[in-house]
Amino acid sequence: MKNIIVLIGAGSIGQAIARSVSAGKHVLLADLRQDNLDAAAKILSDAGFEVSTAIVDVSSRKSVKALVDTATTIGSITGVIHAAGVSPTQESPATILKVDLYGTALVLEEFGNVIAQGGAGVVIASQSGHRLPALTPEQNKALATTPVDELLALPMLQPDQVTDPLNAYQISKRGNSLRVMAEAVRWGKRGARINTISPGIIITPLAKDELNGPRGDGYRRMIEVSAAKRAGTPDEVGVVGALLMGQDGAFITGSDFLMDGGVTAAYWYGELAPK
Repeated sequence: MKNIIVLIGAGSIGQAIARSVSAGKHVLLADLRQDNLDAAAKILSDAGFEVSTAIVDVSSRKSVKALVDTATTIGSITGVIHAAGVSPTQESPATILKVDLYGTALVLEEFGNVIAQGGAGVVIASQSGHRLPALTPEQNKALATTPVDELLALPMLQPDQVTDPLNAYQISKRGNSLRVMAEAVRWGKRGARINTISPGIIITPLAKDELNGPRGDGYRRMIEVSAAKRAGTPDEVGVVGALLMGQDGAFITGSDFLMDGGVTAAYWYGELAPK
């Protein structure tokens, strides 16, 4: 029986993690867009990986279930890389919450039902989740544990509460890390692990959209005053992904890894600190 790595979101970061953990395994690539799938499948196939593709809409339970069925038909799911999402420049607050928050919770639930013993998953969150002011313990618990199909009905997520796309994105990404912490308990009962990575500005097509969008000046300022003085690369995220999904990371689950070149440090305690 083949061991399967499921990559949801066929962008640069997901591909980098997949390259680092999928040697000798079958990669099932899933994305909303066929052109993304075709491009990523060619890159990975040309690099020697065995690849198949599937269309998925992470905001639809039916679609995510169909992806799980496809994966389990091929073999045993030993790894899940969830890198699908939309950015604040791309979509409305409602769509961001539906894709980035609800969609992630859905993926964690459905794949948590089938992940193999010894398996591991990584969810790509964001440094943005670390710039949201502290939530109350009640709000944290609600984002972490509310049944998936009731999640978007939470009072704190209603349109009169979340009016800005960036705020929706920050809440979603904070919610991702909280959800992963809660799901780590359930995945652990299957002998599997799940963690989040919260990257900063990583040079991808999505980041380029942001750098050229209305918040571009802010992004360039973040890079300028950060300790690293540069953006990151997808392969650097791939290194952390490989740690979290491999045997060297066997003691790590329910954790969030912030890797942003020091931008969040500058936001709270340095030159980016709110006045």
